[in-house]
Amino acid sequence: MATLDDNDSINEGKAIIVIDNLIANIGDSLDIVEEFKSSDAKFVDVSERAIIPGLIDAHNHLLWAGDRFNEHKLRMDGMTYSEIAASGGGIMQTVTHTRKASTDQLIAIGVQRMQESLRNGCTFLEAKSGYGLSTSEELRLLEVQNKLNKMSDLPSIHSTWMGAHAVTKGKSYQEYTEEILSEQLPEVLDSGLAESADVFCEPGWFSIEQSEDILNESRRGGLNLRMHIDEFSNGGGGELASELKVVTADHAHHTPLDIRLDMMENGVMTGFLPGTPYSNGDDWPDFNEVSAHDIEYTIATDFNPNCHINNLPFIGSLLVQRNNVDPYSALVSVTKNAAKTTPRSDGLAHGTIEVGAVANFNILKSHHWESWCMTPGSSPIHSVCLEGKVIDL
Repeated sequence: MATLDDNDSINEGKAIIVIDNLIANIGDSLDIVEEFKSSDAKFVDVSERAIIPGLIDAHNHLLWAGDRFNEHKLRMDGMTYSEIAASGGGIMQTVTHTRKASTDQLIAIGVQRMQESLRNGCTFLEAKSGYGLSTSEELRLLEVQNKLNKMSDLPSIHSTWMGAHAVTKGKSYQEYTEEILSEQLPEVLDSGLAESADVFCEPGWFSIEQSEDILNESRRGGLNLRMHIDEFSNGGGGELASELKVVTADHAHHTPLDIRLDMMENGVMTGFLPGTPYSNGDDWPDFNEVSAHDIEYTIATDFNPNCHINNLPFIGSLLVQRNNVDPYSALVSVTKNAAKTTPRSDGLAHGTIEVGAVANFNILKSHHWESWCMTPGSSPIHSVCLEGKVIDL
């Protein structure tokens, strides 16, 4: 096999020894076979296929019901995201459908979407609430995520509370912010169901001041901080992200370079979501300008009703085949870098093939590791090793 490890090199003819769910050793294939031929070890011959780390989806809106496929035509006709939301579409339409769905229906929806993620090589994902927008409904979504995280043969979940996504009809953003701070956030913290908090900090949504209040209280409660910023314009979210030193500031489509550099200096990861401009017909951020300044970044699906892409290799394809980013840089952004913003609750290393890391890796259909992002119409994944178990797809 050819395997891409954490030392920025290609290893030919290597074998990976997995004990329980951990990578115990990596060595020469012939030596490993000789060493274990008399044992009861299970041998998996990958037939010279390439192996890459398990992919990490560091930004995924996993749980919601209904769809909004009609909205693309509205955007073609000139309506903005804000105008669609004001007319009853957008996030609130999804909130209505999600609230009507039973818990069992939401679990079934989550299982189907996570199985799709796995078929596309995703072994770990960050999942956000945010389509409940009330204390009881946000807690219900977090509880469903917790149940999904306990199921076998599915990617593991880093659970994010995102009650600060939008507001329901008849409430102002200030009123809802006060409700979040006085009621919703305390109950989320008491539940222990969330590891991170996220806020949709955009002009017309949660203001800089409201976002800061919610994030500060979330941090005091022990949650890691994430942000949606500068998706539609430079709204100042990058400055707040840098000031608060959040873990990751995602979208960041219109964030100026000087702010990106300041974010980097303060340990904030830039989280690009290329599927969103692809879905909306917008221009791309300049990924290579960011790389030229040695700014680390992640890429993720942003899977949601407005960006119906649950396929990390396709997201990689958008960078490589449409934006002239090299395949290795794209792979790092969805493995090694993504692991920094989306850690496992057990503290194990992931997004890498190295001794001591969790045994999450992908066996590709090709001998060439670059194939991971070169088949946008189909999955490049032959099989997945998930927590030490090989799953044929």
